[in-house]
Amino acid sequence: MSHPHLPTTQSAVRAVEELAARHGREVRAQHDIGRDQTFAGLAGNYGGDGEPAPIPHEALLEFGGRPEIAVRLFTHDEAVVTLDGIAFDVRRDSVPAFLNSVWSGLVHVKARTFPPSTTMIVTVPGEPGYRESVGMRDLTPWIAGLIR
Repeated sequence: MSHPHLPTTQSAVRAVEELAARHGREVRAQHDIGRDQTFAGLAGNYGGDGEPAPIPHEALLEFGGRPEIAVRLFTHDEAVVTLDGIAFDVRRDSVPAFLNSVWSGLVHVKARTFPPSTTMIVTVPGEPGYRESVGMRDLTPWIAGLIR
């Protein structure tokens, strides 16, 4: 499934804010703009073609409610979505679909007895599932409630 292209951090912030409003979630946003404020600024002031590089913009979005969710949007099509302490690397274009899956209940935790392992899986329609290992110290009441 193809997701709408989100070419900038600001377009991704708007798309996520609209989605959060549809799901009744409060959003707190913190923006880091400029070379002195962002990780991308460490790369220098010029792009590959000798032209001045665009001003880098990164954002941190935090959402009210359970589970605790934070989204860190970076300048170059990268994002990290953290669900109750478990971090997922997600492409910027896929962040709204990922969050929609979380808020629609398409998340579960798979536990195996032997060898012992626990994995959180977020199913995004049209994409392979996002999987991250969950350590015993990372088990929160919300995560424990998702174990199958």
